[in-house]
Amino acid sequence: MDFTWWMWLIAGSVLLVVEIITPGGFYILFFGIGAILVGLLALAGMAGPAWMQWLLFGVVSTATLAVFRRPLLRKFNVADRNVDTMIGETAVALNEIHADSIGKAELRGSVWNARSASGADIAAGQRCRVERVDGLTLHLRP
Repeated sequence: MDFTWWMWLIAGSVLLVVEIITPGGFYILFFGIGAILVGLLALAGMAGPAWMQWLLFGVVSTATLAVFRRPLLRKFNVADRNVDTMIGETAVALNEIHADSIGKAELRGSVWNARSASGADIAAGQRCRVERVDGLTLHLRP
């Protein structure tokens, strides 16, 4: 008997826990579900050889992601984060941000990397205007 079924169940459980502790937007969840399903099929002897299990994992994970993610986002009222709408909003510096370094700022309830867009130092607790967003970094003007 092939004992790989328990590895799939452990991997699926770990992926589900990672989804719970990270604000990922319901991506990892479906890969956890796919791994658990493959583990259960392997336990029942219906998953086939290792290459078939990996193929099944990929197909099930992406299919459930494509079918169920959008309705799940609607059900839990999770909005996609559009960074273009953050420009002009007010962020609060969480620590002192020197002109040549990266600090942290809070915006919309999330912590972001932040830089000074003006070249001036930003004090901790200071309210700043978002000039632009570059990846996960806010460029702030005091």
